[in-house]
Amino acid sequence: MRLGLAQLNTTVGDLAGNRARILDAYRTLVARGAELVVFPELVVCGYPPRDLLFKRRFVPDVAESLAAIAREIGDVPALIGTVEANLAGRGRPFFNAAAFCHRGAVSATGRKCLLPTYDVFDEDRYFEPSPAPTVVIHAGRRIGITICEDIWTNPALGTRRLYTGRTPLEHLVAERCDLVVNLSASPWHESKADVRNSLVVTGAARALGCPVAYVNAVGGNDELIFDGRSVVCDAHGTITAGLAAFAEELCVAELPAGGAKTAVSLHATFAQDPLKDMFDALVLGLRDYAAKSGFKRALVALSGGIDSAVVGVIAAAAFGPENVIGVSLPSAISSGHSRDDARVLAANLGVRFETIGIAEAVAACESALGPVFAGRPKDVTEENIQARVRGVLMMALSNKFGALLLTTGNKSEMAVGYCTLYGDMCGGLAVISDVFKMQVYALARWINREREIIPVSSIEKPPSAELRPNQTDQDSLPPYDVLDAILKGYVEEGLSRRDLVERGFAADVVNDVVRKVDLNEYKRKQAAPGLKITPLAFGVGRRIPIVQRYVS
Repeated sequence: MRLGLAQLNTTVGDLAGNRARILDAYRTLVARGAELVVFPELVVCGYPPRDLLFKRRFVPDVAESLAAIAREIGDVPALIGTVEANLAGRGRPFFNAAAFCHRGAVSATGRKCLLPTYDVFDEDRYFEPSPAPTVVIHAGRRIGITICEDIWTNPALGTRRLYTGRTPLEHLVAERCDLVVNLSASPWHESKADVRNSLVVTGAARALGCPVAYVNAVGGNDELIFDGRSVVCDAHGTITAGLAAFAEELCVAELPAGGAKTAVSLHATFAQDPLKDMFDALVLGLRDYAAKSGFKRALVALSGGIDSAVVGVIAAAAFGPENVIGVSLPSAISSGHSRDDARVLAANLGVRFETIGIAEAVAACESALGPVFAGRPKDVTEENIQARVRGVLMMALSNKFGALLLTTGNKSEMAVGYCTLYGDMCGGLAVISDVFKMQVYALARWINREREIIPVSSIEKPPSAELRPNQTDQDSLPPYDVLDAILKGYVEEGLSRRDLVERGFAADVVNDVVRKVDLNEYKRKQAAPGLKITPLAFGVGRRIPIVQRYVS
């Protein structure tokens, strides 16, 4: 059997655009000889639709779009992810469904069984689960239909304990399927592809004793980045086809007859260097966030430091250098090397570069506040005035040029509040807010692997906010390798202070870091949305109260 895999990049709510994309892919794959075409989860409306589902006309409009698609489906059937209204009068209002379209109509519907409600997922808010997966018979073959989470039931995965009763795969074993397909919208994070392939897809094939085809979405929608990497594996659990990472691809894969072996075809990016994965993910996430929001240009404040340099490189890759504006905003205490590094980076990238001094604006603010501040020593308040003046100027440039302002704070800084609300936190997207500082260093060196793009001095000099003379980050923070390890344990693993001390970290350092994390929750609630690349990012996947007194 020749199976068409349509790994598409859709936009949430763009029903007409998604419909055109689906039909173009269908016709292309049929022309290439596909005998069944499979699309990702909720491809008709885009994933995740979230509370758009509660808009009165949204689901009926999705149904109309699906019907229009089905009318164009001929002798070659297509499995298409969609939303189905629950007309039973009980349970949640909708089903996360897969429509089996054939000869102008929807001839069968499969429904998702396992509804994830953890991390960024909240499907139990909208969808009613199906008690068992659907099996359709086509051309003499029994085809089991699963949707994303339905196959994330390997005993080695923590997700399995969230569900009780027989798993969808256990149901399908008894059905003696010839093929099982999985329509997926599985967001990417570092190391996920290996888990997905080794435990989820190939594990499902071995358990079922039949080929499994996994078709994943690709692209960025809000904070989430979908990596594609659709997979076909044979009944032995051997991957026979692997599609591109972080790019659309249409592929026709030959399913072996019986237990026969077939040739292996893997896209060059299907398995690649982890740092390239990270870079490609951030570029795709930024490009789609901007394009799907209507932005064609980007704006980056280039400080001469490593964080803004990495964001500048990502922006140039996502928008094209001609559509990026880099801005240096030196104050009276900014170092010469920082200005030079910013200028060299812009030249290396080929982006437009502007310099706007802030000394006079800062002095004017201090003068206006002088009578009210009389008798009080200078402190972090005056430092933050510099950052906030920069924020005002960058937002003005964003308004004037219609450019998306990118914030440059990393995950380590966001965690401990080493950022200024209404200052350097101003912007429409936080590109590296889920990238720890040590990862930023690794990414910068990877960017420079063939030639110097980021000035070496930006990588090697002690990091500094340059808000007071001779300031370095380590004046108030532990070394970043120590800080990142503590943050990973506290933020991502949920460890307590005692746990961290038992791991060998100094108690006073742990207490200081944890205190900073807890005190700065209010800042993160007001931050720009950030691209998610780790298993647990700040934002929708982490819901810590701002006002709380629990000390762990």
